Amino acid sequence: MKPTIVLVHGAFAESASWNGVITRLLAAGYRTLAVGNPLRSLSGDAAAVASLLATIEGPVVLAGHSYGGAVASNAAAGNENVKALVYVAALAPDRGENVPDLTGRFPGATLGEHLHEVPLDDGTTDLYVRLEAYHEHFAADVPAADAALAAATQRPANSAAFAEGSAEPAWKMVPSWFISPERDRAIPLESFRFMAERANAREAVEVEGASHALPMSQPQAVADIILRAVDGV
Repeated sequence: MKPTIVLVHGAFAESASWNGVITRLLAAGYRTLAVGNPLRSLSGDAAAVASLLATIEGPVVLAGHSYGGAVASNAAAGNENVKALVYVAALAPDRGENVPDLTGRFPGATLGEHLHEVPLDDGTTDLYVRLEAYHEHFAADVPAADAALAAATQRPANSAAFAEGSAEPAWKMVPSWFISPERDRAIPLESFRFMAERANAREAVEVEGASHALPMSQPQAVADIILRAVDGV
């Protein structure tokens, strides 16, 4: 039985950010779903994705982009149908680690300096990338017009999602693949290298000159590593 491929978007993006990847996976003959990531809290986001995974019959290959990697790491825990995890410019936290623990572990991240804060009534804050900074600091290798569209349609992340520590992650039990951008300004390249080594990744690819918006800018490379993960399990 062919696996279903499930894609989890990260902060400041949305499911359509996977469109170029999805086109290629569908052409390769795989059922593919890009799940909506609530971006409200890590545990709540993971529970939402886990609920969808529980309805899928047969094997699953689960891929996450950016913060979506943390969500995937938690959502897959305990689900025996998830046979592979693919981290696409993504976070793979250990138990208790949160987003700043990994984005700030090594120097080089600039995205955090360009966030627009929207206070909410519950005391938390929604975070957006400032429109004028999105191209340079999130999607530098995406055409300007496409980056402007992505900036306008970005979904905000709640501050609580970034602050919450991870539960026990699935990458300790499930084989993983990593693809990382060389010029990521949201998560330093050294952080990706650290996480891939710690997870004992089956494969770790670095894409020369690529930005954080890897599913949009390098859909073929992303689809290729997902398909290699499929073949690997």
